[in-house]
Formats: sequence, C-alpha cells, structure tokens
Amino acid sequence: MTSTHALREGIRRVNGALVILACVFAITFLTALPSAMIMRGALRSHLGSSLAAEQAASAVNYQWWIEFTAQAGTPGRTFQTSIIGFAAVLDNFSTLLDGEERASPILWLGAGYLVMWLFLAGGILDRYARARPTRSYEFFSACGVYFVRFLRLAPIIAVTYYVLFAYLHPFLLDYLFDEITRDVTVERTAFLWRGALYVVFGVVLLAANIVFDYAKVRAVVEDRRSMIGAITASVRFIRRNFGGVATLFILNGLLFVAVLVLYALVAPGAGLSGAGVWLGFAISQIYLLTRLWVRLVFFASETALFQGRLAHAGYVAGAPVPRPEPPIVEPFLESRIPNESRIPNPQSRS
Repeated sequence: MTSTHALREGIRRVNGALVILACVFAITFLTALPSAMIMRGALRSHLGSSLAAEQAASAVNYQWWIEFTAQAGTPGRTFQTSIIGFAAVLDNFSTLLDGEERASPILWLGAGYLVMWLFLAGGILDRYARARPTRSYEFFSACGVYFVRFLRLAPIIAVTYYVLFAYLHPFLLDYLFDEITRDVTVERTAFLWRGALYVVFGVVLLAANIVFDYAKVRAVVEDRRSMIGAITASVRFIRRNFGGVATLFILNGLLFVAVLVLYALVAPGAGLSGAGVWLGFAISQIYLLTRLWVRLVFFASETALFQGRLAHAGYVAGAPVPRPEPPIVEPFLESRIPNESRIPNPQSRS
C-alpha cells in the first residue's frame, strides 16, 4: 500500500464513522465548557453594568483588559489577547517551541483531556482497524481493554517528553544557540541558526510522536499486551518502511497546514458585536471540528498503512466482543445448557 492510498483509505474510514468525530467534538466542547463558564462569571462580576461593559460589548477596551487580568487571579491570567482568532494558534505553537509554561488551570484541563484521549484511543483505533461499523458495546469494550494497556504506555511517553523539553530543548536553544552565536553580529544569521535548531528539536519531537502512534496501532491491531514490545515493534516497522511512514506523515502534515491556512483567512478578529460574535464562534467551532477530523485521519491512515504493509485491511487480532445479555435473561440461558456441559460445583460433592 502506498502512502497516498493509505491517506485516502484513512479519510474514507474517518468519513465512514462520523459518529466518532461527533462524539470527540462533543467531549472536547464539554471539557472546555466548565472553564468557559467560570471565565464568564468572572467577566460578568468584574464588568457588571458599568460603562466599561458597554465599551467591551462594542469594541476592545485594552486598558480594562489589563486591569481585569491583574485582578482576576490565576484564571484571569489565561484571558489574554492571544486568544483572539488565529493568534491562539500562533500562541500555542510559540509555547510548544519555546517550552513555556502554562497557567495551572490550563495544565490540569489539558491533563484531563489527554486522559480522555487515552481512553478513547483504543476504541477509535479498533473501529478504524476493523473498517466496518461496530456497536457501542464493542467500541467501549475496546476502550476499556486498551485503556489499561495505554496507561502502562503513558509513563514511557511522559518520561520521553520530559527529557525532550527539560534537557534537549534547553541544550539546543539555550546552550548550543549561545555557543554558536557568541561572536555573531548579524541578527539575520542568529535568527537562521535559531530557526535551524527549532527544526532539529521539532524533528526529534515528531519522531517520538510517530513512534508512539504506531506503538498504539500495533497494540490494537495485533492485540499486544506488552507496551515495551509494542514500542520495539513500532520502531522496527518505521525503520523497514521509513519512506512510506515519512511520506504519509508529510501528507497528513500538509492536510493540517491547509486547515491552518484556511482558518487564518477566515478567523474572527476583535471588535465583533451582535451577530458577528456568533458568526465568529461558529467559525472557531468549525475549525476545532476540522482539527479533530485531521487528527482522526492521522490515526486512520497510520492504521491503514500498517495493515497494508504487514497485515490486511480489516485485520484485527483481537476477537470480536459478544453482545452482553441482560441479567434477567442469564438464568433462562443457563437453564438451557445441558447438565453434562456445566462445570460441577465442588461444594455439591459429598
């Protein structure tokens, strides 16, 4: 299977299971809703019926904005100008590349969101690997089975990212950058060196992400219990199919960049009022939905590529989950089992 075919197959599998996309979007929306309501209460309490409230409703009052962030405590510090439109995307990239810290409420919210993804990942990959509709009990059974296994994978992922951000990032962008540009007098040269070091760090970070993605795919498709074995198998698959894996990642990356460019062209700005506010909200939610779609295409296309190279479409080692019967039916079913096929009760022996 070629990388282009894997991408098309991944898109087909995601579009064939739009319920997963809708559920992931709903969970993402509901995860952010409590924080949004807390921020809404803080803004309403601070503005009240003052003149600043009327100005904030019709335009941006930057002086009031600074005053609010200074008085609202930890949650208020997350209400920055960088949350407006496409600036939020740029701020996220800047924070990732520079290894900056976020406010504790965002960190806890992000941790809970990652745990949610860890739980759903098994069911999502199982559905895309089978390439056929699955019932809800099959989906959530796969979620539960692989969530326990992915919990064993999570510490390895956490330690890897900690080493990258706590040691490799400072080494490249602080120590090595200072050593290289110590005698540089041209700002453009220093900028190019820093950009090159950003690329090096980004490549290492993406390589780790790809290894863990294929480890999850192999754990689900091959029903692997050992997560260390899944990581080792992932590295072997990437090494033997490096061209296909790299090309597929680039294609998925171009799809992601296309979504970002489109959002940059239509992203809402500041100063909206009335119906413009709701239009900006709708555009932002469509962007979020599309981002989630691209993430699911990553999952599905990686699964399709692995199945196309080492297995076959729809192959999953895990056995299908039988539909559980209601408790009221179980006694009736047990009564129909022949006596000789039942397991004898040791306590009934004399």
